[in-house]
Amino acid sequence: MSDVKQKSIDKATQEMLKKAEKEDIQTVWDRFELQQPQCGFGQLGVCCTVCNMGPCRIDPFGEGAQVGVCGANADTIAARNLARKIAVGASAHSDHGRDVANALSLITKNQNHGTDKHGHGHSHEYGILDPEKLKVLAEEFGIDINKPEEQIAKELSKKLLEEFGKQEGELTFTKRAPQKRQQIWKRLGITPRGIDREVVELLHTTTMGVDNDYKNLIQSGLRCALSDGWGGSMIATDVQDIILGSPEPIRGKVNLGVLKEDHVNIVVHGHEPVLSEMAVRASQDPELLKLAQSVGAKGINLAGICCTANEVLMRHGIPVAGNFLQQELAIVTGAVEVMMVDVQCIMPALKEVASCFHTKLVTTNSKARFPGVIHVEFDPKDAYETAKQIIKMGVENFSCRNKEKINIPKEEMDLVAGFTKEVIFQMLGGHYRSTYKPLNEAIISGRLRGLAGVVGCNNPRQTHDYFHTELVKELIKHDVLVLQTGCSAIACAKQGLLVPEAAIKYAGKGLQEICEAVGIPPVLHLGSCVDNSRILTAASAIIAEGGLGTDLSDIPAAGAAPEWMSEKAITIGFYFVASGVYTIFGANPFAVLGSKNLTEYLTHEIEGVTGGRFDFCDDPKVMAQKMIAHIDNKRKALNLAPVMYKWEK
Repeated sequence: MSDVKQKSIDKATQEMLKKAEKEDIQTVWDRFELQQPQCGFGQLGVCCTVCNMGPCRIDPFGEGAQVGVCGANADTIAARNLARKIAVGASAHSDHGRDVANALSLITKNQNHGTDKHGHGHSHEYGILDPEKLKVLAEEFGIDINKPEEQIAKELSKKLLEEFGKQEGELTFTKRAPQKRQQIWKRLGITPRGIDREVVELLHTTTMGVDNDYKNLIQSGLRCALSDGWGGSMIATDVQDIILGSPEPIRGKVNLGVLKEDHVNIVVHGHEPVLSEMAVRASQDPELLKLAQSVGAKGINLAGICCTANEVLMRHGIPVAGNFLQQELAIVTGAVEVMMVDVQCIMPALKEVASCFHTKLVTTNSKARFPGVIHVEFDPKDAYETAKQIIKMGVENFSCRNKEKINIPKEEMDLVAGFTKEVIFQMLGGHYRSTYKPLNEAIISGRLRGLAGVVGCNNPRQTHDYFHTELVKELIKHDVLVLQTGCSAIACAKQGLLVPEAAIKYAGKGLQEICEAVGIPPVLHLGSCVDNSRILTAASAIIAEGGLGTDLSDIPAAGAAPEWMSEKAITIGFYFVASGVYTIFGANPFAVLGSKNLTEYLTHEIEGVTGGRFDFCDDPKVMAQKMIAHIDNKRKALNLAPVMYKWEK
């Protein structure tokens, strides 16, 4: 094993990697090293496995084959491969949205509701925890809101599910975008129709003997991506707020140190919070708590990994054990009784790591089965009992611990999560008059340089968390307010960037003044990966407020995915570029560099089409400089005042 400091900047991760090596446990970093050297043709995007006449490879040096057996050249092959990844990414987050919409349909008036902190309905099963948001969405879909909430929920669920199978017209949520952006989409022919239609049609265009025009393939990819960003993902975000409660600023803790040696540790991991929500409630069940005490534990400690972690954090303050690359290391602590997983970003290697300890790995979704792993099928109709069953399994497993194998790192950090479009409204303008005007004026006056969305995964190609944190530090230093989701938010939280005090230590003077006045961190946690849709709606609200142009492409803003690894990240990048946002990716670029034409189109020419474009960079400080330069160019185009403060070392 190479130096652990080259693998991660996080001390807890470094400690667990040393423990894993000592105990001969293979982790994601070891498997990455064993894969070297990786296929150069694949990295360039010029290998094709679409049909059985191949695989075909295009020689990037021009000496060997320049077309595949069918005649497809590098442009077609690279664009086709990329389009397939867009479709896969869109399907993942949108299918998540479908499942949540189905959960909404289960709400009935016969439930034995308690109340949440706002006095809204709350039971062992699902209820309406944000009735105001329910009514807002219902009105968007033309539903009469003068009827019982349960009836509104049924009708809304039906309308939302119709968005997936829609064959004509436009997705309803596209109307949330500024008028000018909607017109651009219509002119380009990329306004998304039905969510499922766009995914299926894009996959169809990539089959052998269909679309050979790389620009046309990318156009179809843009439309498919928009069906996710302004469709499936947006549905997931909004409906989760309705049935699980809209987040509000809440303090929590993050990193492996949140695991407790004297408690039963249950880790929830994945992306769909409909089960993990019930796990939160079940972990507080008096019967299970009594059982935990009977086996020698002080209580039940629930913690999260990946996007499920963000969901239960921002609604309940449940601690976050770590992000994507830490999922194995949570088990390596030797202190996890059960890891409960649903879908997405779950490493198959977890089974082997868990076998080295007493940890039980439990799958819960028929879409994500692991051979030889305990499976407890999750049914939303019986969600609470399912959660209780799994947590009971963890409690009973507590006595099977090998105390000699337990090593929990001490590292943990405070954070503040739970920022939404509505929360930002309220914090800036107060409950009496919620408004984005103070934010817009701060940008117009130059107190704030602009905004940046920093999102995405971890990747063992890079030093774990380093790109995220260094990029964000550089941005806030230059008075850029940062919005974060997913594993990126967890990375920065571990480094102490998601607390108000971080403004004093890291932020430029202008951003610092705003943070101190409002009481917010310089980096705002907006949720999980599907919650990138919150960034889109917030940006649209900024345009509606006035003073910063008429389109999303006018705002002094940029996006970044510094350590991306997933097809979902590609889709997210595409719906931001399709929405007019300059978007920069770290790690390896998309597998397109074998096509000079496609690379040039994505990084330059497409800006003249959509108003946004891609960029790639392998240095976080250079990445920040590129984003700042773009923001400054947008300020200049709007004829805004100069930035109020210059950075002083």
